[in-house]
Amino acid sequence: MKEEFKTLVFGASLKEVRYSNIAIRRLRDHGYPVVAVGGREGEVLDVQILRGHPDLSDIHTITMYMGEDRQKDHYEYLLGLNPTRIIFNPGAENQELADLAEKAGIEAIKACTLVMLSTGQYEDVIKDLELLH
Repeated sequence: MKEEFKTLVFGASLKEVRYSNIAIRRLRDHGYPVVAVGGREGEVLDVQILRGHPDLSDIHTITMYMGEDRQKDHYEYLLGLNPTRIIFNPGAENQELADLAEKAGIEAIKACTLVMLSTGQYEDVIKDLELLH
């Protein structure tokens, strides 16, 4: 079942103290397939951090770690991946992108991927998390 939840960590960092880096490691620890896009190429565990707008497919979840002010240039790319949901982690909330996602049939969630993983909510039907509208 975890294969169905292929996750793009967007705004990934090579720095181990960054939440995006921790998210990559925790997602992999839980057995989820992960791809990552960030400002610098490199590797976290077995996950290659890519730059730009790589050709990706079958993305279920985008977990956003890029600040709102830097997201605008990526709207078309992110929405074009046609994920099931976008998780806006603390500090990455973006009502404009959330509204665009919802209009495209993509669930927009204001939540923390790390908390979702630690509480077993990552695969749950999102009913208790705050939806952005």
